[in-house]
Amino acid sequence: MYRNKKLLNGARDCPYCMLCSRPNDGTIVAAHSNQLRDGKGKSIKAHDYLCYQCHYEIDQGANSKEQKLNDWETAHRKTVGYMIETGLLK
Repeated sequence: MYRNKKLLNGARDCPYCMLCSRPNDGTIVAAHSNQLRDGKGKSIKAHDYLCYQCHYEIDQGANSKEQKLNDWETAHRKTVGYMIETGLLK
């Protein structure tokens, strides 16, 4: 599994949550997909920048699996766009 510290640490500097747009108050972290297709496995996290609340909702919230997947994919697309715009991805 590929890991890039620069991309993971980029969550710290992200100005807002990629799902709910809440300003970064220090709780933005790299949130990971729970899908096997994204590389998730036992003790392995697949790669997004979410605030604590959104991260919790996707991992442990009451929404359906379909809604959680949709939310994660929405945030993932925004995260990739943010990384390209800010030069984290070239």
